[in-house]
Amino acid sequence: MGNPFPGMNPYLEQPELWHQVHNRLIVAVADDLTPQIAPKYRVSIEERVYTIVDDILLVGIADVAVANRNTIDNSTTLITAKLTEPSKVKVPIPEQVTERFLEVRTTQSKEVVAVIEILSPKNKRSKEGRAAYENKRQKILASATNLVEIDLLRQGESMPVLGATATDYSILVSRSYNRPDADLYTFDLKNPIPVFPVPLHQEEPEPIVDLQRLLNEVYERARFDLAIDYSQPLKIVQSPQEETWLREIWERI
Repeated sequence: MGNPFPGMNPYLEQPELWHQVHNRLIVAVADDLTPQIAPKYRVSIEERVYTIVDDILLVGIADVAVANRNTIDNSTTLITAKLTEPSKVKVPIPEQVTERFLEVRTTQSKEVVAVIEILSPKNKRSKEGRAAYENKRQKILASATNLVEIDLLRQGESMPVLGATATDYSILVSRSYNRPDADLYTFDLKNPIPVFPVPLHQEEPEPIVDLQRLLNEVYERARFDLAIDYSQPLKIVQSPQEETWLREIWERI
């Protein structure tokens, strides 16, 4: 079964699926861009690694057995001391996070002309994850590198963009030679994902990415329909009108 939604499928935001969606989309975008920009440019898949402790993985303390401590005195009398029973708690375990992104480089000089990011939940909700991404984002925006930032997640705090209105999803295209001006493509749950350009050097033709087509292809190749229980309602619903619309989607599945 294909993607039943006209645009982004919000069920793909589930934590157990998103890392698969993210990684497959990264590869799909790279493969789609390469024939449009080669041989002058190439696309590389890069990684960012950091540790988080606020999105904690909790490990339960094993049950502590009640032990008897036997003391034998000269008269062989047994004195039993019972250990105090502990309360059950959990401890935070640091988690190492690896996030993949794309760099468009010139084949001759290896110069990075564009970075393409697909935001993850940790970029938008985790203190360490957001700090790591925002630090890199600021460095890119202060450089001569173009930035394409794709936000396909409704949960979490959006990245700062001046003049933006509230929206479900967005794609930011920031050309280094036009900053602080940038293009923001916004869309909601009912709309297809808009196509967008990837800026290269100034006045060069810009390749176009049809992310909706790529998402639909990834959805079918990965058989995400077998991993999603569409009988379960979405946790984030913004309006009664959206609930009605979603029910119509569910009835067709």
